[in-house]
Amino acid sequence: MTEFLTAPFPIRSVLIANRGEIACRIIATCRRLGLRTVAVYSDADAGALHVRLADEAHRLGPAAASESYLSITAIIGAARASGADAIHPGYGFLSENAAFVRACTEAGLIFVGPSAGAVQSMGSKIEARRIAEAAGVPVVPGFDGAGASTEDLAAAAERIGYPVMVKASAGGGGRGMRRVDRAEALAGALASARIEAGSAFGDDTVFLEKLIQAPRHLEVQVFGDGKGNALHFHERDCSVQRNHQKVIEEAPAPNLPDAVREKLFASALKLTRAINYAGAGTVEFIMAAGGSEPYFLEMNTRLQVEHPVTESICGVDLVEFQLRQAAGLPLPLTQAQIVPRGHAIEVRINAERPDEGFLPAIGRFHDVVPPPGLRFDSGVAAGSEVGTSYDSMLAKLIAHGADRDAARRRLIAGLEQLAMPGVAVNQAFLVDCLRADAFAEGRATTAFLEETFPDGWQPDARQLLTLRAQAATTLIDDAAGGPLRRTDGFRVTQPQRAGTVPLFVEDEYGHADLTLLFGPQRAVRTGDDMVTLDGPSPAVWRDGERIHAVAGGLALTLSARPLSEARVNARAEGQAAGQILAPLAGLVTKVYVAAGDDVKAGNPLLEMEAMKLVHTLLAPFDGRVGRVACAAGDIHGAKTVLIEMEEGV
Repeated sequence: MTEFLTAPFPIRSVLIANRGEIACRIIATCRRLGLRTVAVYSDADAGALHVRLADEAHRLGPAAASESYLSITAIIGAARASGADAIHPGYGFLSENAAFVRACTEAGLIFVGPSAGAVQSMGSKIEARRIAEAAGVPVVPGFDGAGASTEDLAAAAERIGYPVMVKASAGGGGRGMRRVDRAEALAGALASARIEAGSAFGDDTVFLEKLIQAPRHLEVQVFGDGKGNALHFHERDCSVQRNHQKVIEEAPAPNLPDAVREKLFASALKLTRAINYAGAGTVEFIMAAGGSEPYFLEMNTRLQVEHPVTESICGVDLVEFQLRQAAGLPLPLTQAQIVPRGHAIEVRINAERPDEGFLPAIGRFHDVVPPPGLRFDSGVAAGSEVGTSYDSMLAKLIAHGADRDAARRRLIAGLEQLAMPGVAVNQAFLVDCLRADAFAEGRATTAFLEETFPDGWQPDARQLLTLRAQAATTLIDDAAGGPLRRTDGFRVTQPQRAGTVPLFVEDEYGHADLTLLFGPQRAVRTGDDMVTLDGPSPAVWRDGERIHAVAGGLALTLSARPLSEARVNARAEGQAAGQILAPLAGLVTKVYVAAGDDVKAGNPLLEMEAMKLVHTLLAPFDGRVGRVACAAGDIHGAKTVLIEMEEGV
């Protein structure tokens, strides 16, 4: 702390202009350094973990990011009210907004990051390409498109050669990006990309790049002193992606020739020095699989989500380095001292349903139990609520090992031990990714998910059956007046013969008829399939009439009832054709009908929205609306009964 107090730009208190896991991550470093922390929050985050961890917290505004985490006025006001010396932007939100950097400076606050000029120059992908070319950094063949007409872009696409990518100059995260395989589709792609870019970034400028199909996505962590000097902290591989969003990241990159590695470092440092960059940044590249020429893609002028893998292999704290640079203190390392050791892999834990096309999930965590011995950067804990207002990424799990396979195996084991009951997360899907041959052998490209799961991902059927049976067994073992204490649907004959419990079970993966067999050895039967329940018991949490169970990375929330009772009450369980179920967890935004309304097949009944996904639910047949169990503004979980209809009334 003394060092920061006597620094050229003293820092005593840091406001974190962010939320979730990155806010918690920054708070941890500040606390270790003895710096006071100030959190900011929206109404949706009033009880969030980062708010509880900080020394002080200030409300920004309503849940909408535009009125809270993206409000420069509100954040500067919170910094002044709290007496903060510095603002750390984290990543996302305002972290790459040059106007925010200028506003901080004008308010007499230290911005923990690069200058407004560096943010602005790299924020425009067209300008970044020009700077990179001028610095001698190879870029993907393309056409910048600034001020160009559709005809100019069409001519350029012919010169470049199809397929091409249309990209938003101010874009990121896959928005304003379109693949075009033939000339006839270019005009439509340009129009839609411009509309999306203008809406998302306030700038509809687009440009063209040659599409390098199924490339590797490589990047270099850099750190500049703002005086033309820069260090690199080696490279990462972030090739496993979905919709241009990273899923798994690792350092160093596997199966990368040293000659390519040196090209990456040289190019990244040339660009960093060319703009007199200050602070942490990431220079991203793509390279054809099996190729040897990496092309500059973009520079992110902030900390990256995947920074923990670099920290793990280099033994550094990049947030501390950011704070030191912002305070005017020198970095405590030279390039020769930055020596990578071992291998690290990170996975992003998202609130989503990979089995349902990665639909977002909502709910409340009953518990969050990280695996021992692994780094777990999290923005949630027991009791945390997950809504629809923000990004679905909740946490990151990072494993470090002496070599890549050791890290991969440790991460698989950690994912299998991680327990986050109450909200659907993607950990079982991540386990399957890490086990896939292409990943295990270090051959993953950006086409990894499509090639590994061509028909989409589903949980292993036997693993799901086993977990359902184990959860149901625990539920009825504990239930007072439950099936084991009933006479309907349950028979025990001679001691040497197994008792049977026919059950109807429901969970987020659907419903099934199971027969539990109780005898010398417990087993479960469904149809002709029977599985012995001789493995380790899952971790379980009771929640009224339901149970949360987690085992081997797979998690579910299950309810069970005697099969005979379930069949009698099928309509109450959402199995009847007249019940309209929520296809995803989300917010009901519009309800078009009321009880008693007559509707025709295909008429809209309601709309739901979750993290920018909008679903219109339609009447499945001609009939009358019986019960409307929702209203605009309600948040409902997946498979909740929203409307009941009667056919042909």
